[in-house]
Order: sequence, then structure tokens, then C-alpha cells
Amino acid sequence: MHENFEPSRSFSANAAHSNGQGNSGAGGNLPEYTVSEISGAIRRTLEGTFGRVRVRGEITEFKRYPSGHLYFSLKDEQGKISGVVWRGSVSRLGLEPENGLEIIATGKISAYGERSSYQLVVERMEYAGEGALLARIERLRLKLGQEGLFDPARKKALPLLPRVIGVVTSAQGAVLHDIRTTVLRRFARPILVWPVPVQGEGAASRIAAAIDGFDQLEPGGAIPRPDVLIVARGGGSLEDLMAFNEEAVVRAAAACRIPLISAVGHETDTTLIDFASDRRAPTPTAAAEMAVPVRTELLADLGHRNARALGALARLLQTARLRLDRAAAALPDLPSLLQTARWRLDERTHRLETALPALTQRRRAELVRVERRMPALETLLAARTARLMAVQAALQAALSKTLQRRVAHLAGRRLSTAPLAALLRERRLALSGVAGRLEAVSPLAVLARGYALVSHDGRPVTGASALKTGQHVTLTFADGSQDATIGRTAATQGVLDF
Repeated sequence: MHENFEPSRSFSANAAHSNGQGNSGAGGNLPEYTVSEISGAIRRTLEGTFGRVRVRGEITEFKRYPSGHLYFSLKDEQGKISGVVWRGSVSRLGLEPENGLEIIATGKISAYGERSSYQLVVERMEYAGEGALLARIERLRLKLGQEGLFDPARKKALPLLPRVIGVVTSAQGAVLHDIRTTVLRRFARPILVWPVPVQGEGAASRIAAAIDGFDQLEPGGAIPRPDVLIVARGGGSLEDLMAFNEEAVVRAAAACRIPLISAVGHETDTTLIDFASDRRAPTPTAAAEMAVPVRTELLADLGHRNARALGALARLLQTARLRLDRAAAALPDLPSLLQTARWRLDERTHRLETALPALTQRRRAELVRVERRMPALETLLAARTARLMAVQAALQAALSKTLQRRVAHLAGRRLSTAPLAALLRERRLALSGVAGRLEAVSPLAVLARGYALVSHDGRPVTGASALKTGQHVTLTFADGSQDATIGRTAATQGVLDF
């Protein structure tokens, strides 16, 4: 930027000569100009004197108009100058302008005659030293942190063995070579590369588009979807790494559904994408080591786990075998159990065969004893007959007494004897009916029809099988009893001999 400026002397001399006036007259010899002439002269003077300049200052009053032009002011401790970026130059600025950002703007000074003002027409912007860059990065970090983009709960775990590895980096340089050789050395996996510029104009948008492009791939599609994503570049200055501090890149990394490893710069370099990624690697080589395990170590670990599993299984089998042996030893001998059960069954069978006849004999003896205590049938019949006769006599006596009392009563009253005779006939008929029913249930009536009662030792005999030849029995008829002996003939068995 030019610091010394002298107005053009040729402009003053030529203007005075053209007017043809000296110092005489009301205005003296001062030249007379139009407003347009003055504005044009100032514009030509500014543009011819300064040309392209670099101006350092802080952006204020920044506005983006619908036309695409950017208007702002640059200020320092002692002054302020207006600035403009035409729509065609916005994409080539090199950074995203915002209020409070200290920059170095490159452009030319131009005047705007209609307003008698001048402005800086900016063609390119760059950060004014690392302090400005760091301040801008810190403001963006605080803003995105408050939105939760760096929350540890959002971070995803890396797969143990990815099928496909996606890499977002420059197609040239040692970064891609280091990642490929490291993956091939540890565990060869397919690598899908999305080449992008890692610094300069448009680098941030290309990197964000690559991350989003990988995330939009569908599983099972024509292009395989990576299981893990590496965003990497080599070392450089803070300005060189600024593409990975841009808001678009950080938001794309935070929104990516694929586990993402950031490997930007050297171990001491930190960019905002490191906060949004799921894992941060100090170098691209370390990122490749995080992405895939060592095949030999994995095989050794599998062999070790297999040996431990086989050992544990053998111990389980041994423990189960010991438990089975102890359980078998605690069980009784099965043949002995069967022999004991068979012996008990035979014993119970023998006891049952012996006890059943004995029980039958005891029951028969008890029945005989009960039968002996029972009175003879003749005695029972005689007692019942005597009792019936006594009841009949008592009834007749009572009836006779009743009749006598009624007759005496009636005689005293000198009534007719017809009712008495009718009552007497009624009572006699009732007595005859009772006597008939009693006679019908009497055993003697059955014997009177030709039947006989066979008894042995005072007990009635109900079947021929109960009699043996030579036994003495008693036959009771309606008019008396006779003794008989059981005999046997050729034609019949159990014949009674009188």
C-alpha cells in the first residue's frame, strides 16, 4: 500500500489553460470545474496512483446482497474504508468473510462519483496472521460446541475389521501412499479413494462434498459403501490446514453416519474436524493402523482364544464326567434293586396265597360261632306265633272290654244296638284282615304248601353242596319234624334216607 500521495500537477495546469482565465475578475484566475470533472479527476487520480493494493483491517458492517455482491468496511485503530466484492469474485476470495475477522484484502481503490466516496474493490482475501486465524477458529469451535457437534455421546465405535475403507485426501502426495502401504501390510482391505484438494480455494466445499458423498452411498449398491472413513492430509502451516477448520467440513464430519477418522497434519496440529470426528489420528499412517488390525496378531489372538475355549470345554467335560461318576457311585446297584424287588414280590405273593385261605377259614369260623349263638328256627317260629297269639288275645280282650263299656254305656242311654253291631262287625273284619296278613308271612304257611326246612346242628342248610354222605339232618314240616341221614345212590347224590 502506498503511503505517500501527491495530486497530479498536470491536471491543474491543463485545467487552467483550458478555461483561458487568469487571476482577474470576480473569481480571480481560479479555474472553474464541473462536479463530474472533479469526480472523474479524483477517480483517475486514485486508480492511477494506487493501482493494486493490499489493505489490512478488521471486517465490519458486512452485508451480502441478493445480487450476489458483498459490501463491508475495513477498519483499524484510526480509520475505516468501505469495501466491495463483486459477484464474479466471490468464489475466488479464498475465505468466507464475516464480521470481526482480521484480513489482508487485495484489490484496487476506486471512486464512486455519484456519492463522492471511494472504496476498495476486493479481489482476494487472506487471514492477517495466525492470531486472526486462531481467533476465528476458536469462535467457530465455541459455536459448534454449543450446538453439541463435539459431544462424546455422538461418536461411533470403529468396526473391528472393515470390508471397505474410504479415504478423502489428495490424489497426489505421500498421504495416500502411506495409507495404502499400511493397510496392505497390516490386513489387506479394499480402499475407495475420493480425491479432493486439501488446501486453497474451494478445498473446504470439495472435502465436505466428499464426506457427504460417501455417507450417501447405499449398502449393496454399485459402489460399495465404506465401513470406515479416513479424512487425511500431510503437515503444513495453519493457513494450509484451514480447509479442515471450515464450518462446512466440520458439520459434514459430525453428520456422517460412517465412523470417521481424522488425520490432518502432524501430531501437534489440531483442527476442528478432529473434534467432530469419531477418532483422531496423529498421522495418516496411524489412521490406517486404527482402521484395520494386524492380520498376524488377529490370527494369533484367534488361536489363543481357540486354545482357551478348547481348554475351558475340556475342563467342563472333565467336571461333568466327575459329577456323573459321583452320581453313578451314589446310585444303588440296579441288578440288586431288581433282585430285592423280585424277592419282595415273591414273598408278598406267598404270604397272600397263605393268608387268603386262612382269612377265609377265620371268617367261616366266626360265622359258625355267630350261627351257633342264634336260636333255632322252630324256637323263633314258636316264639313269634306265641307272641302273635298273645297280641290277638290282648286285642280280643281289649275289644271285648271296649264293647262291654260301649254296651253298658249304650244300655244306660237306652240306644239302639244297630250301631254297636255295625262297629263290632267292622272291628272283626279288621282283625280278620290282620290275621290273614300275619298268616301269609308265617313260615308255617310255606311249610303247609309241601315245603320242608332242612337243618343241621340247629342251622338251616341252603345248598346240597353243604351236605355230606352220612350226615344227620332234621326236616321240619308244617305238622312236625323228622330226622334224616344223607345217603348216596348211583343215579343221584345227596339223597335223604329216612
